[in-house]
Amino acid sequence: MVLGKVKSLTISLDCLNDSNVPVYSSGDTVSGRVNLEVTGEIRVKSLKIHARGHAKVRWTESRNAGSNTAYTQNYTEEVEYFNHKDILIGHERDDDNSEEGFNTIHSGRHEYAFSFELPQTPLATSFEGRHGSVRYWVKAELHRPWLLPVKLKKEFTVFEHIDINTPSLLSPQAGTKEKTLCCWFCTSGPISLSAKIERKGYTPGESIQIFAEIENCSSRMVVPKAAIYQTQAFYAKGKMKEVKQLVANLRGESLSSGKTETWNGKLLKIPPVSPSILDCSIIRVEYSLMVYVDIPGAMDLFLNLPLVIGTIPLHPFGSRTSSVSSQCSMNMNWLGLSLPERPEAPPSYAEVVTEEQRRNNLAPVNACDDFERALQGPLFAYIQEFRFLPPPLYSEIDPNPDQSAEDRPSCPSR
Repeated sequence: MVLGKVKSLTISLDCLNDSNVPVYSSGDTVSGRVNLEVTGEIRVKSLKIHARGHAKVRWTESRNAGSNTAYTQNYTEEVEYFNHKDILIGHERDDDNSEEGFNTIHSGRHEYAFSFELPQTPLATSFEGRHGSVRYWVKAELHRPWLLPVKLKKEFTVFEHIDINTPSLLSPQAGTKEKTLCCWFCTSGPISLSAKIERKGYTPGESIQIFAEIENCSSRMVVPKAAIYQTQAFYAKGKMKEVKQLVANLRGESLSSGKTETWNGKLLKIPPVSPSILDCSIIRVEYSLMVYVDIPGAMDLFLNLPLVIGTIPLHPFGSRTSSVSSQCSMNMNWLGLSLPERPEAPPSYAEVVTEEQRRNNLAPVNACDDFERALQGPLFAYIQEFRFLPPPLYSEIDPNPDQSAEDRPSCPSR
Protein backbone atom coordinates (compact mmCIF):
# COMPACT_ATOMS: atom_id res chain seq x y z
CA MET A 1 0.00 0.00 0.00
CA VAL A 2 1.31 3.45 -0.94
CA LEU A 3 1.21 5.76 2.03
CA GLY A 4 -0.42 9.14 1.58
CA LYS A 5 1.17 12.51 2.29
CA VAL A 6 0.25 15.50 4.40
CA LYS A 7 -0.55 18.27 1.97
CA SER A 8 -1.28 21.02 4.54
CA LEU A 9 -1.75 21.56 8.26
CA THR A 10 -3.32 24.87 9.31
CA ILE A 11 -4.90 26.42 12.41
CA SER A 12 -7.86 28.80 12.28
CA LEU A 13 -9.10 30.71 15.33
CA ASP A 14 -12.62 31.97 15.93
CA CYS A 15 -12.91 35.74 16.32
CA LEU A 16 -14.92 37.21 19.17
CA ASN A 17 -15.73 40.39 17.25
CA ASP A 18 -16.34 41.60 13.70
CA SER A 19 -12.75 42.69 13.05
CA ASN A 20 -11.67 39.25 11.74
CA VAL A 21 -8.66 39.49 14.03
CA PRO A 22 -8.40 36.95 16.87
CA VAL A 23 -8.08 39.13 19.97
CA TYR A 24 -8.82 37.85 23.48
CA SER A 25 -8.77 38.91 27.13
CA SER A 26 -8.45 37.10 30.44
CA GLY A 27 -11.35 34.70 30.99
CA ASP A 28 -12.22 34.42 27.28
CA THR A 29 -12.62 31.08 25.55
CA VAL A 30 -10.21 30.51 22.66
CA SER A 31 -11.72 28.19 20.08
CA GLY A 32 -10.76 27.13 16.60
CA ARG A 33 -10.00 24.24 14.28
CA VAL A 34 -6.99 22.29 13.12
CA ASN A 35 -7.35 21.76 9.37
CA LEU A 36 -5.58 18.75 7.91
CA GLU A 37 -5.45 17.95 4.20
CA VAL A 38 -3.92 14.67 3.01
CA THR A 39 -3.48 12.89 -0.32
CA GLY A 40 -4.10 9.20 0.05
CA GLU A 41 -4.45 7.42 3.38
CA ILE A 42 -2.13 8.11 6.30
CA ARG A 43 -1.75 6.46 9.67
CA VAL A 44 -1.59 8.77 12.66
CA LYS A 45 -0.48 8.11 16.21
CA SER A 46 -1.81 11.43 17.56
CA LEU A 47 -2.84 14.97 16.74
CA LYS A 48 -2.22 17.31 19.66
CA ILE A 49 -2.56 20.98 20.45
CA HIS A 50 -0.42 22.89 22.89
CA ALA A 51 -1.44 26.41 23.95
CA ARG A 52 0.84 28.60 26.01
CA GLY A 53 1.22 32.18 27.16
CA HIS A 54 4.33 33.63 28.76
CA ALA A 55 6.47 36.74 29.19
CA LYS A 56 10.19 36.42 28.64
CA VAL A 57 13.16 38.79 28.85
CA ARG A 58 16.75 38.25 27.75
CA TRP A 59 19.82 40.44 27.32
CA THR A 60 23.58 40.14 27.65
CA GLU A 61 26.22 42.40 29.15
CA SER A 62 30.01 42.26 28.79
CA ARG A 63 32.07 42.07 31.99
CA ASN A 64 35.76 42.53 32.65
CA ALA A 65 37.38 40.14 35.13
CA GLY A 66 40.88 41.50 34.75
CA SER A 67 43.25 43.20 32.39
CA ASN A 68 43.13 40.38 29.82
CA THR A 69 39.90 38.58 30.73
CA ALA A 70 36.38 39.37 29.60
CA TYR A 71 33.17 37.41 29.71
CA THR A 72 29.50 37.82 28.84
CA GLN A 73 26.78 37.84 31.49
CA ASN A 74 23.35 36.58 30.41
CA TYR A 75 20.20 37.91 32.04
CA THR A 76 17.03 35.90 31.47
CA GLU A 77 13.68 35.64 33.22
CA GLU A 78 10.31 34.13 32.35
CA VAL A 79 6.75 34.27 33.67
CA GLU A 80 4.21 31.68 32.53
CA TYR A 81 0.54 32.67 32.35
CA PHE A 82 -1.00 29.39 31.19
CA ASN A 83 -0.02 26.04 29.66
CA HIS A 84 -2.75 23.91 28.08
CA LYS A 85 -2.46 20.60 26.22
CA ASP A 86 -5.11 18.50 24.53
CA ILE A 87 -5.26 15.42 22.28
CA LEU A 88 -7.53 15.61 19.24
CA ILE A 89 -6.63 12.21 17.74
CA GLY A 90 -4.93 9.15 19.19
CA HIS A 91 -3.30 8.64 22.56
CA GLU A 92 -0.71 10.22 24.82
CA ARG A 93 2.28 7.96 24.11
CA ASP A 94 4.31 9.00 21.05
CA ASP A 95 7.15 6.47 21.41
CA ASP A 96 4.94 3.46 20.70
CA ASN A 97 5.38 2.50 17.03
CA SER A 98 3.32 -0.68 17.26
CA GLU A 99 0.53 -1.18 14.77
CA GLU A 100 -2.05 -1.12 17.54
CA GLY A 101 -3.78 2.12 18.25
CA PHE A 102 -3.02 3.84 14.94
CA ASN A 103 -5.74 5.94 13.36
CA THR A 104 -6.28 5.92 9.62
CA ILE A 105 -7.10 9.22 7.94
CA HIS A 106 -8.48 9.07 4.44
CA SER A 107 -7.66 11.35 1.58
CA GLY A 108 -9.25 14.79 1.66
CA ARG A 109 -9.73 17.70 4.07
CA HIS A 110 -10.44 17.13 7.76
CA GLU A 111 -11.27 19.55 10.59
CA TYR A 112 -10.72 18.98 14.31
CA ALA A 113 -12.24 21.48 16.71
CA PHE A 114 -10.59 22.59 19.96
CA SER A 115 -11.23 25.11 22.70
CA PHE A 116 -9.70 26.20 25.98
CA GLU A 117 -10.30 28.99 28.48
CA LEU A 118 -7.80 31.70 29.33
CA PRO A 119 -7.15 32.23 33.05
CA GLN A 120 -9.38 34.64 34.96
CA THR A 121 -6.31 36.26 36.53
CA PRO A 122 -4.90 39.36 34.79
CA LEU A 123 -2.75 38.63 31.75
CA ALA A 124 -0.07 40.85 30.27
CA THR A 125 -0.88 42.44 26.93
CA SER A 126 0.87 40.93 23.91
CA PHE A 127 4.09 42.82 23.32
CA GLU A 128 7.31 42.67 21.30
CA GLY A 129 10.21 44.67 22.73
CA ARG A 130 13.93 44.96 22.22
CA HIS A 131 14.88 42.75 25.17
CA GLY A 132 11.68 40.85 25.85
CA SER A 133 8.22 39.88 24.70
CA VAL A 134 4.78 38.72 25.84
CA ARG A 135 3.49 36.01 23.51
CA TYR A 136 0.46 33.72 23.28
CA TRP A 137 0.24 30.87 20.81
CA VAL A 138 -1.39 27.57 19.82
CA LYS A 139 0.72 24.79 18.34
CA ALA A 140 -0.57 21.71 16.48
CA GLU A 141 1.57 18.56 16.35
CA LEU A 142 0.80 15.63 14.02
CA HIS A 143 2.66 12.45 15.02
CA ARG A 144 2.94 9.54 12.59
CA PRO A 145 4.80 6.23 12.96
CA TRP A 146 8.43 6.22 11.81
CA LEU A 147 8.23 9.82 10.57
CA LEU A 148 9.14 13.18 11.98
CA PRO A 149 6.17 15.05 13.45
CA VAL A 150 4.54 17.88 11.53
CA LYS A 151 4.28 21.02 13.69
CA LEU A 152 2.61 24.37 13.20
CA LYS A 153 2.41 27.34 15.57
CA LYS A 154 -0.10 30.20 15.38
CA GLU A 155 0.12 33.24 17.64
CA PHE A 156 -2.87 35.23 18.87
CA THR A 157 -3.22 38.58 20.61
CA VAL A 158 -4.27 39.15 24.20
CA PHE A 159 -5.26 42.55 25.56
CA GLU A 160 -5.40 43.20 29.28
CA HIS A 161 -7.93 46.01 29.11
CA ILE A 162 -7.21 49.37 30.70
CA ASP A 163 -10.29 51.55 31.14
CA ILE A 164 -9.29 55.20 31.08
CA ASN A 165 -12.70 56.15 32.56
CA THR A 166 -11.35 55.79 36.09
CA PRO A 167 -10.82 58.71 38.47
CA SER A 168 -7.04 58.26 38.61
CA LEU A 169 -6.74 58.38 34.80
CA LEU A 170 -9.18 61.27 34.37
CA SER A 171 -7.31 63.61 36.70
CA PRO A 172 -5.40 66.54 35.10
CA GLN A 173 -1.60 66.51 34.98
CA ALA A 174 0.33 69.74 35.42
CA GLY A 175 3.70 71.15 36.41
CA THR A 176 5.86 74.26 36.51
CA LYS A 177 9.62 74.72 36.23
CA GLU A 178 12.09 77.56 35.93
CA LYS A 179 15.73 77.73 34.88
CA THR A 180 18.31 80.51 35.15
CA LEU A 181 21.22 80.49 32.70
CA CYS A 182 24.69 81.31 33.96
CA CYS A 183 27.83 81.97 31.96
CA TRP A 184 30.84 82.41 34.21
CA PHE A 185 30.04 85.49 36.30
CA CYS A 186 27.16 86.68 34.15
CA THR A 187 23.62 85.67 34.94
CA SER A 188 20.71 86.19 32.55
CA GLY A 189 17.02 86.20 33.37
CA PRO A 190 15.07 82.99 33.98
CA ILE A 191 13.25 80.77 31.52
CA SER A 192 9.92 79.57 32.92
CA LEU A 193 7.69 76.75 31.74
CA SER A 194 4.17 75.79 32.84
CA ALA A 195 2.21 72.96 31.23
CA LYS A 196 -1.04 71.10 31.79
CA ILE A 197 -3.04 68.33 30.11
CA GLU A 198 -6.68 67.45 30.76
CA ARG A 199 -6.15 63.85 31.91
CA LYS A 200 -3.67 61.05 32.35
CA GLY A 201 -5.34 58.28 30.33
CA TYR A 202 -5.62 58.20 26.54
CA THR A 203 -6.11 55.64 23.79
CA PRO A 204 -4.22 55.36 20.46
CA GLY A 205 -5.58 57.72 17.84
CA GLU A 206 -6.57 60.41 20.34
CA SER A 207 -4.95 63.85 20.39
CA ILE A 208 -3.58 65.33 23.59
CA GLN A 209 -4.49 68.96 24.18
CA ILE A 210 -1.47 70.73 25.65
CA PHE A 211 -1.92 73.97 27.57
CA ALA A 212 1.40 75.64 28.22
CA GLU A 213 3.07 79.00 28.78
CA ILE A 214 6.73 79.58 28.04
CA GLU A 215 8.42 82.84 29.06
CA ASN A 216 11.94 83.62 27.89
CA CYS A 217 13.67 86.23 30.01
CA SER A 218 17.15 85.02 29.05
CA SER A 219 19.44 86.46 26.41
CA ARG A 220 19.22 83.37 24.16
CA MET A 221 16.83 82.20 21.49
CA VAL A 222 14.86 79.16 22.73
CA VAL A 223 12.35 76.77 21.14
CA PRO A 224 9.41 75.15 23.00
CA LYS A 225 8.74 71.52 22.08
CA ALA A 226 6.67 68.53 23.16
CA ALA A 227 7.13 64.79 22.69
CA ILE A 228 5.58 61.47 23.71
CA TYR A 229 8.04 58.81 24.85
CA GLN A 230 7.60 55.09 25.43
CA THR A 231 9.78 53.53 28.12
CA GLN A 232 10.35 49.76 28.10
CA ALA A 233 11.78 48.31 31.30
CA PHE A 234 13.00 44.69 31.54
CA TYR A 235 13.84 42.97 34.83
CA ALA A 236 15.95 39.84 35.40
CA LYS A 237 18.18 38.60 38.25
CA GLY A 238 17.79 41.84 40.17
CA LYS A 239 18.91 43.95 37.19
CA MET A 240 16.97 46.31 34.98
CA LYS A 241 17.40 47.18 31.31
CA GLU A 242 15.61 50.25 29.98
CA VAL A 243 14.84 51.36 26.44
CA LYS A 244 13.31 54.75 25.66
CA GLN A 245 11.71 55.46 22.28
CA LEU A 246 10.23 58.57 20.72
CA VAL A 247 6.58 58.08 19.73
CA ALA A 248 5.45 61.53 18.52
CA ASN A 249 6.61 65.13 18.80
CA LEU A 250 5.82 68.73 17.85
CA ARG A 251 7.68 72.04 17.73
CA GLY A 252 6.57 75.52 18.68
CA GLU A 253 7.76 78.92 17.47
CA SER A 254 11.22 80.19 18.36
CA LEU A 255 11.24 82.68 21.22
CA SER A 256 13.66 85.56 21.36
CA SER A 257 14.64 87.33 24.55
CA GLY A 258 11.70 88.84 26.44
CA LYS A 259 9.05 86.93 24.46
CA THR A 260 6.27 84.65 25.73
CA GLU A 261 4.40 81.88 23.94
CA THR A 262 1.08 80.36 25.02
CA TRP A 263 -0.34 77.03 23.90
CA ASN A 264 -4.12 76.99 24.20
CA GLY A 265 -4.76 73.33 23.57
CA LYS A 266 -2.01 72.54 21.07
CA LEU A 267 -2.74 69.04 19.68
CA LEU A 268 -0.32 66.12 19.67
CA LYS A 269 -1.80 62.94 18.17
CA ILE A 270 -1.01 59.52 19.62
CA PRO A 271 -0.08 57.04 16.86
CA PRO A 272 -0.98 53.31 16.99
CA VAL A 273 1.12 52.05 19.90
CA SER A 274 0.98 49.16 22.35
CA PRO A 275 -1.09 49.80 25.50
CA SER A 276 0.69 50.35 28.79
CA ILE A 277 1.84 47.19 30.59
CA LEU A 278 1.70 47.83 34.33
CA ASP A 279 1.01 44.45 35.97
CA CYS A 280 3.82 42.24 34.60
CA SER A 281 6.64 41.54 37.04
CA ILE A 282 9.42 41.38 34.42
CA ILE A 283 8.23 43.79 31.69
CA ARG A 284 6.77 47.28 32.06
CA VAL A 285 5.72 49.59 29.25
CA GLU A 286 5.06 53.17 30.30
CA TYR A 287 4.47 56.47 28.51
CA SER A 288 5.08 60.12 29.29
CA LEU A 289 4.51 63.49 27.71
CA MET A 290 7.59 65.69 27.84
CA VAL A 291 7.00 69.42 27.40
CA TYR A 292 10.37 71.15 27.22
CA VAL A 293 12.30 74.21 26.12
CA ASP A 294 15.25 73.60 23.80
CA ILE A 295 18.05 75.91 24.98
CA PRO A 296 21.14 76.08 22.72
CA GLY A 297 24.36 75.54 24.64
CA ALA A 298 22.63 74.52 27.89
CA MET A 299 20.60 71.75 29.45
CA ASP A 300 16.98 71.78 28.32
CA LEU A 301 14.23 72.83 30.68
CA PHE A 302 11.64 70.07 30.69
CA LEU A 303 8.48 68.79 32.40
CA ASN A 304 7.52 65.11 32.44
CA LEU A 305 3.78 64.41 32.63
CA PRO A 306 2.93 60.69 33.01
CA LEU A 307 0.54 59.03 30.57
CA VAL A 308 -1.32 55.72 30.51
CA ILE A 309 -2.28 54.33 27.11
CA GLY A 310 -5.44 52.29 27.57
CA THR A 311 -7.73 50.10 25.48
CA ILE A 312 -11.20 51.34 26.53
CA PRO A 313 -11.70 54.91 25.24
CA LEU A 314 -13.29 57.82 27.02
CA HIS A 315 -17.07 57.61 27.41
CA PRO A 316 -19.09 60.15 25.40
CA PHE A 317 -20.11 61.94 28.61
CA GLY A 318 -17.52 62.75 31.20
CA SER A 319 -19.97 62.87 34.12
CA ARG A 320 -23.49 61.90 35.09
CA THR A 321 -24.64 65.52 35.00
CA SER A 322 -23.42 66.12 31.50
CA SER A 323 -24.85 62.77 30.45
CA VAL A 324 -28.32 63.63 31.76
CA SER A 325 -28.30 67.10 30.26
CA SER A 326 -27.08 65.80 26.92
CA GLN A 327 -29.74 63.09 26.89
CA CYS A 328 -32.41 65.71 27.64
CA SER A 329 -31.19 67.96 24.87
CA MET A 330 -31.16 65.06 22.43
CA ASN A 331 -34.69 64.10 23.39
CA MET A 332 -35.81 67.68 22.89
CA ASN A 333 -34.24 67.69 19.45
CA TRP A 334 -35.83 64.38 18.53
CA LEU A 335 -39.31 65.48 19.60
CA GLY A 336 -39.02 68.95 18.12
CA LEU A 337 -39.91 70.55 21.44
CA SER A 338 -38.86 73.97 22.66
CA LEU A 339 -39.36 75.67 25.99
CA PRO A 340 -41.85 78.59 26.03
CA GLU A 341 -40.49 82.04 26.59
CA ARG A 342 -42.86 82.60 29.55
CA PRO A 343 -44.51 79.92 31.72
CA GLU A 344 -48.22 79.44 31.12
CA ALA A 345 -50.73 80.20 33.89
CA PRO A 346 -52.45 77.22 35.54
CA PRO A 347 -56.10 76.47 34.58
CA SER A 348 -58.87 78.31 36.42
CA TYR A 349 -60.85 76.65 39.16
CA ALA A 350 -64.01 76.55 37.04
CA GLU A 351 -62.15 74.57 34.35
CA VAL A 352 -61.23 71.87 36.84
CA VAL A 353 -64.19 71.63 39.28
CA THR A 354 -67.76 72.23 38.11
CA GLU A 355 -70.39 73.85 40.26
CA GLU A 356 -72.33 70.56 40.50
CA GLN A 357 -69.23 68.71 41.79
CA ARG A 358 -68.65 71.45 44.35
CA ARG A 359 -72.25 71.15 45.70
CA ASN A 360 -72.02 67.37 45.82
CA ASN A 361 -68.74 67.56 47.75
CA LEU A 362 -70.35 69.87 50.28
CA ALA A 363 -73.15 67.35 51.02
CA PRO A 364 -73.13 65.96 54.60
CA VAL A 365 -71.19 62.78 55.21
CA ASN A 366 -73.02 59.74 56.60
CA ALA A 367 -71.14 58.48 59.61
CA CYS A 368 -71.72 57.26 63.14
CA ASP A 369 -73.20 59.62 65.75
CA ASP A 370 -69.97 59.98 67.73
CA PHE A 371 -68.02 60.88 64.65
CA GLU A 372 -70.68 63.39 63.58
CA ARG A 373 -70.50 65.10 66.98
CA ALA A 374 -66.72 65.28 66.68
CA LEU A 375 -67.04 66.99 63.33
CA GLN A 376 -69.38 69.69 64.56
CA GLY A 377 -66.52 71.69 66.10
CA PRO A 378 -65.01 74.88 64.63
CA LEU A 379 -62.06 73.08 63.04
CA PHE A 380 -64.28 70.98 60.77
CA ALA A 381 -66.24 74.06 59.77
CA TYR A 382 -63.00 75.80 58.82
CA ILE A 383 -61.91 72.85 56.68
CA GLN A 384 -65.30 72.53 54.98
CA GLU A 385 -65.34 76.22 54.19
CA PHE A 386 -61.92 76.40 52.52
CA ARG A 387 -61.50 72.87 51.18
CA PHE A 388 -63.29 73.44 47.89
CA LEU A 389 -62.78 77.13 47.41
CA PRO A 390 -60.92 78.12 44.21
CA PRO A 391 -57.19 78.83 44.54
CA PRO A 392 -55.93 82.41 44.27
CA LEU A 393 -55.60 83.79 40.77
CA TYR A 394 -52.28 83.24 39.10
CA SER A 395 -50.36 86.35 38.15
CA GLU A 396 -46.77 87.26 37.40
CA ILE A 397 -47.41 90.95 38.09
CA ASP A 398 -46.63 92.31 41.53
CA PRO A 399 -50.00 93.28 43.09
CA ASN A 400 -48.27 95.96 45.21
CA PRO A 401 -45.77 97.61 42.86
CA ASP A 402 -45.49 100.76 44.97
CA GLN A 403 -44.63 98.99 48.17
CA SER A 404 -41.07 99.76 49.20
CA ALA A 405 -38.54 97.10 50.06
CA GLU A 406 -38.62 98.13 53.74
CA ASP A 407 -42.38 97.58 53.99
CA ARG A 408 -42.36 94.18 52.34
CA PRO A 409 -42.34 91.15 54.66
CA SER A 410 -38.93 89.56 54.81
CA CYS A 411 -38.17 85.84 54.90
CA PRO A 412 -37.41 84.57 58.38
CA SER A 413 -33.80 83.55 58.91
CA ARG A 414 -33.23 79.84 59.10
